[in-house]
Amino acid sequence: MTEQSVWRFTDDRRQLTTAQRRPTRVLAYVQAGATLWDYGIRPEGIFGSGHDGAAPDRAKTGTLPLDTVDYRGAGDTLDVDTLLRGDPDLVVAVSYGHGQIYGLDPDTAKHLEERVPVVVVDVGQARTLDRVAERFAELALALGGTRDPGADGELAAARERLRGVVGARPDRPRVVALSPAGPEQVHIARPPMWPELRVLAELGVALVAPDGGPGVNWSTDGWDRAAALSPGIVLTDVRSNAVPLDGIDDPAWAAARQGAHIVPWNPEPLCSPQALARFLHLVADAVEAARAV
Repeated sequence: MTEQSVWRFTDDRRQLTTAQRRPTRVLAYVQAGATLWDYGIRPEGIFGSGHDGAAPDRAKTGTLPLDTVDYRGAGDTLDVDTLLRGDPDLVVAVSYGHGQIYGLDPDTAKHLEERVPVVVVDVGQARTLDRVAERFAELALALGGTRDPGADGELAAARERLRGVVGARPDRPRVVALSPAGPEQVHIARPPMWPELRVLAELGVALVAPDGGPGVNWSTDGWDRAAALSPGIVLTDVRSNAVPLDGIDDPAWAAARQGAHIVPWNPEPLCSPQALARFLHLVADAVEAARAV
């Protein structure tokens, strides 16, 4: 592609974006920006969602160089002028289905699209993580990024390591994924609703699901219900909106956690081979540690 040729990309809304030149000043939702960085695309700015605060959430930013990437803020505090202050020529956003831009007020998103092209990547539960990663790779390459020549091999090795560590043995440690909501409540993930948890299940990890109840992605319960799942490994949400697990002193949970191995989990994962490989190795480490007890 030459600098003067027409740049084009069809996003996951089936919306075609074109430009006379390849975009070079990308504003991205933090998850998208951190993923693109793994392909060598440095966003000029990033923005968060209503879960985020005045500073970027380090659980979501991966290896982004935050000293040179401008964080615009998050959620309802954002307006179009703030989003555009770095003069981006492309916005990369994410959606959890139906094409709705995540993290922005719908009116803000509408007015933003009137002033700058917006590309949306669907990261919702209907997609496999491999497909989400593929779409980010396609976008990154279209923007002039490059693949790390060893990244795919690292991911394949991480998959095989976890599959081998888990094996087909009946004593697989029980794995519970959760997000601490406070001293009395916890959000327990329903594994089939999370693409990265489905990857773990495909590799043989014994993920434990909460029983029934309301909630599509999470079951919100007391800590005694989480304790009753008898986890050997806990994947705990480490985003800034989640309560630190170390601050939970519920007696039933304290007893259940005593023998469990804790793995940090970001429910808004970076979707690059490098990032997924790191996560799989963390889970494999925990499985090995649980079996060594």
